[in-house]
Amino acid sequence: MTGDRLLVLVPIVPLLAAVAAFAVPRWSRRIALWSMALTATIVVWIADEILRVGDLTHPLAGWSAPLGIDLRVDGLAVVMLLAVAGVGLIVSFNAASSFHETGSRGVPERVYWPLWLFLFSALNAIFVAGDVFTLYVAFEINGLAAVSLVAIAGKPEALGAALRYLFVSLTGSLLYLMGVAVLYADTGVLDLMLLADRITPGPPAIAACVLMTGGLMMKAALFPLHFWLPPAHSSAPAPVSAVLSALVVKGGFVILLRLWFGPFAEIVDGPAVQWIGALGAAAVLWGSFQALFQDRLKLVVAYSTVAQLGYLFLIVPIAWSAETRSAALAGGITLLLSHATAKAAFFLAAGNVLTAIGNDRAESLCGLSRWLPVSAFAMGLAAVSLVGLPPSAGFVGKWMLIVAAMEQRQWWWVAVMLIGTVLAAAYVVRILGPAFLMPESDPQPGPVPRLMEWTAFSLAAASVVLGLAASGVARFVNGSLPSGVGP
Repeated sequence: MTGDRLLVLVPIVPLLAAVAAFAVPRWSRRIALWSMALTATIVVWIADEILRVGDLTHPLAGWSAPLGIDLRVDGLAVVMLLAVAGVGLIVSFNAASSFHETGSRGVPERVYWPLWLFLFSALNAIFVAGDVFTLYVAFEINGLAAVSLVAIAGKPEALGAALRYLFVSLTGSLLYLMGVAVLYADTGVLDLMLLADRITPGPPAIAACVLMTGGLMMKAALFPLHFWLPPAHSSAPAPVSAVLSALVVKGGFVILLRLWFGPFAEIVDGPAVQWIGALGAAAVLWGSFQALFQDRLKLVVAYSTVAQLGYLFLIVPIAWSAETRSAALAGGITLLLSHATAKAAFFLAAGNVLTAIGNDRAESLCGLSRWLPVSAFAMGLAAVSLVGLPPSAGFVGKWMLIVAAMEQRQWWWVAVMLIGTVLAAAYVVRILGPAFLMPESDPQPGPVPRLMEWTAFSLAAASVVLGLAASGVARFVNGSLPSGVGP
């Protein structure tokens, strides 16, 4: 099978597996794990094709745009697919171990795995879709599956968080769909590449840009539209929190990046670019300050996600100049991968703490390094990347963004990143410091399956090791954003 035909399988394999898991609940766990492994293998094959022959495009049923639907993958898309495949597979093993050993605290497994697979099918569809309407469909499936997974435990706080998440997700989708309708009425096409050629500056295009940007900002939880994220991520089961933070919110960001540097490049001006950067800077500072004052580990990590997402939006103003576009994009995507792996590791480790002692309050973490040494080490490694210490991917990504910003004399973004780094160090030390102290009383933690601990550790280790692979990330994403936009 040729590389372009494999694009169809990336969303289809988990979709069919979701149906099979629902139809045969007794085998749902095995179906999920095998389908995730198969999807990861397909994505690696596609990545090899991208390196050998370049970008891949596949017309569904042989009908190309504008009459048909094109699936399209470039270097940026394949990096995101690799992140989804790698993090998703490891977290799936963690979830499977949780169900096998602990029953996952009342979560119905017969429902969990079909929703889990629907979520990953939609995530993969987001990164292979070549038109704005297919993106809408993928976002809707992804959002509904994510909301259901947040609510699946049935606790009052989880249901409340899921309901808020649902309202935000539907509002974001509605705004996005309204923008799609305006674009189609104005240009007669939906394909991203054709839109880039046909959009002309004017009220319809500006309205579409505002609507779609607003919808994607809600889905990406960019400040001040982040209010749904901390309760949703802190209330969900640990594997769900890990995937929501590591992968789901990244979809909206990546698509916004493609739209602003693609079809909307002639509409967006310098002040708008600085505005989106200012929101990213506010997210870095606000999220970090909030993380400093939380007394639950999962809430600290959730607010840290708000802050870390802010760094990603700094890519827009820094990469707007063609001179620094490649460096800024490579640094930003390296930072994205660092966050995806480190934050997933942190949430899984927090889930291990909950399994062992029944709560994740800061005062309960005293002596964690004695009774859960692997989880404590995993959190320590993840913290290295979140703070941005060498040689982690967090350090490399921030360094590349700082250098690109300095080349553009945009020193204010450098100041934001440095302040955010200091604040990240503060909240990480505050939450992890007690873990390496001697407890006043000898705790009696319950057993935690080894696989749950080692999956958290493997993701934390990946967040550090990825710093050594930054040149490979740059090789993939170089040229993924058009060079003919910006000053």
